[in-house]
Amino acid sequence: MSKTRKELATELGSELNALLVASRTVMAASAARFHPDLQPAAYQLAAMLASQGPTKAGGLADRLGMDKSAVSRLAKSLCDNGLADTSADPDDGRAIVYSLTDAGHNGIQAANAVKSDAFFSRMDGWSDAELTLFIGLLRKFNRT
Repeated sequence: MSKTRKELATELGSELNALLVASRTVMAASAARFHPDLQPAAYQLAAMLASQGPTKAGGLADRLGMDKSAVSRLAKSLCDNGLADTSADPDDGRAIVYSLTDAGHNGIQAANAVKSDAFFSRMDGWSDAELTLFIGLLRKFNRT
């Protein structure tokens, strides 16, 4: 007997919940690898800087869905630990732009290795066709 659409949606919800729990676990481990003494949110900010390049606090706050004052505190902790630097915004000398230092980039690479290892271990034994199908369906789900 096939499942109803509602039963399938409930099953999907359970699987997505499991994925989110696993993702939080991997994120916490990645953050700890980035720098064990910083909050995981500081790692998220550093990861955003790594992908976006030098950015003002307001831009980081918008992209991360955080309060600007929280971003400023987290960025200060990155700077205090030698993981980020500040400079004047070339377009507005009054504004501050944050960027990662070499140590920050190295920390991001180490944290990314934790994520990669976690994903590779979960996909061990998957065929390329299965992985391609999963990526396509997940992409479709995320863009809907």
